[in-house]
Amino acid sequence: MRVTTLVENDALEGRDDLTAEFGLSLLIEVGSTTILFDTGSTGVFADNAAALGHDLGSVDLAVLSHHHFDHGGGLRRFLELNRKAPVLLRGAPLENRWSRASLVIKRAVGIDTDLVGSTPERFVAVDDDTEIAPGVWLLTGILDRHPRPKGNRHLYVEHDGRLQADPFDHELMLVIHEADGMVVFTGCSHHGVLNMVETAAARFPDATVKAVFGGFHLIGPPIFDTMTATPEEVGSIARTLLERVAGPVFTGHCTGRKGTEALAAVMGDRLRTIRTGAVFDV
Repeated sequence: MRVTTLVENDALEGRDDLTAEFGLSLLIEVGSTTILFDTGSTGVFADNAAALGHDLGSVDLAVLSHHHFDHGGGLRRFLELNRKAPVLLRGAPLENRWSRASLVIKRAVGIDTDLVGSTPERFVAVDDDTEIAPGVWLLTGILDRHPRPKGNRHLYVEHDGRLQADPFDHELMLVIHEADGMVVFTGCSHHGVLNMVETAAARFPDATVKAVFGGFHLIGPPIFDTMTATPEEVGSIARTLLERVAGPVFTGHCTGRKGTEALAAVMGDRLRTIRTGAVFDV
């Protein structure tokens, strides 16, 4: 399996031809199937794909990890470039979603619901665990054994004109099986990365989790460069990941700089940082 980072918060050093942004987009090549996992905040993921030698028109499947703009903001650009691939997303209500850091700071963080409504033939709602290609699964029944990220408390869904705490019923996870184990892709891990890893292990008890990719939502408001969890809490997450995952853990985006450093302090070289333009063979 090869994973190419089309968009992440930062770019590889020396790659001035690539544009980084606050978002995540991964191109996954497994067997004869090419999967686009998330589209970043804007259409720059497509420009980066072209610079990296990838034709997005040949993508077979697109997966949206959850209904937030930093993962689905480039959907319109993808639909323009690719006329065949279905976009699979969890079948939650297409409602407005908001971030509210205080009583006065509020901003929209949802996807373009009008786009989904105007091109319904391109979108496939997934409500249950579903195999979308041989050995490629989308899981929706995510466990709640471990605490969810504290940063979730700033995220809301607008229902009947009122803001309510977002239950993240719009989040799913991608699991890809190969002969030597499975790889878990978590997007932003609003359910908590440990819950998502353990969901994969419980769903497929005979397979080893050989690697994990995704953001772990440890970041506070990005402009303040803060971490929502305590160092002790992040250390506990890191130790559990070392126990549950046989190989490397690849992270970035909403894990944040401080969260990544705290994880690395425990995990060492088992933790890998993803950057725009980085390519990994897993």
